[in-house]
Amino acid sequence: MTKKHYGTIALGLTVILSIPFFLYLPIEVAGQRPGNVPMLMLYAGFLAFTVAILFVFILILATKTDYVKGHIATLYRFRHLLFMMVKRDFVTRYRRSVLGILWSVLNPLLTMLVISMVFSLLFRADIPNFPLYVLSGQLIFNFFSESTSLAMTSVLGNGAVIKKAYIPKYIFPVSQVVSSLVNVLFSFIAFLIVFIATRETFSWTMLLVPLPILYTFVFALGFGMLLSSIMVFFRDIGYIYSVGITLWMFLSAIMYPVEILPPRIFHLIHFNPMFHYISYFRDLTLNGVVPGLWANIICIGFALAALCAGMYAMITQQDKYILYL
Repeated sequence: MTKKHYGTIALGLTVILSIPFFLYLPIEVAGQRPGNVPMLMLYAGFLAFTVAILFVFILILATKTDYVKGHIATLYRFRHLLFMMVKRDFVTRYRRSVLGILWSVLNPLLTMLVISMVFSLLFRADIPNFPLYVLSGQLIFNFFSESTSLAMTSVLGNGAVIKKAYIPKYIFPVSQVVSSLVNVLFSFIAFLIVFIATRETFSWTMLLVPLPILYTFVFALGFGMLLSSIMVFFRDIGYIYSVGITLWMFLSAIMYPVEILPPRIFHLIHFNPMFHYISYFRDLTLNGVVPGLWANIICIGFALAALCAGMYAMITQQDKYILYL
């Protein structure tokens, strides 16, 4: 099967599933449905697309086994280089810093303190345990923002290495996202400190915290590879993304409850992947609730869609990078 066949299957499955999702999908499965018909059609199409992406990804694994195994074997062959690059990034990050690695814990704590003071005292945000609410959203979104921003410039920044030796080009964005993953583990320590300081009740659902972090990691990896590929040919994407990521942050309900949004914006924000990952993390840590099957399907669908797009861009365009570096 070719890429065109997979695309046709995904498109056809999206169209077919949109009809039953529009007519019959119950609220307990899909969440609160929009009241107006155009928004409901868009919502049904979005749900159908996530299921279609998940199905096509499984189909690729089943029909392109040798191809997938080949890339996994290549990544395994360069595992030592990947480890060295991650270690280098981590050491360089805190070189000549007095507090060193402690900044991974202090930075989210200080940022949370500033935001809490502004919104609690000046704007009077009426959210239970507002500091923890902010920190939970900040932890997930900062992981995504940092990893994609670093991955975006990774291929361009290693142009000299690429010109001298053969290295799979996707190893560079992968190393940056893995480095950010290591950093977010320290940020989670800051989250636990605030959790204990505010006397929040621990729930067994916190054991499932690796799930939303894994979903965010896969989504950031795919999106980072896509950005790094575009950056080689179109350098202005760096400036555009720096503005776009700020807008993205404000549309992810990090510092405010999503319930205060107007109905139209309330439904549109559900098309934001980061909103789902942040909500998933908050359900596990703050609400003691395990998100349902559909929440997991949406999170996986977004992650796999980004991963497929990123891998496709890297694999099909990597031979041209040398001409633009």
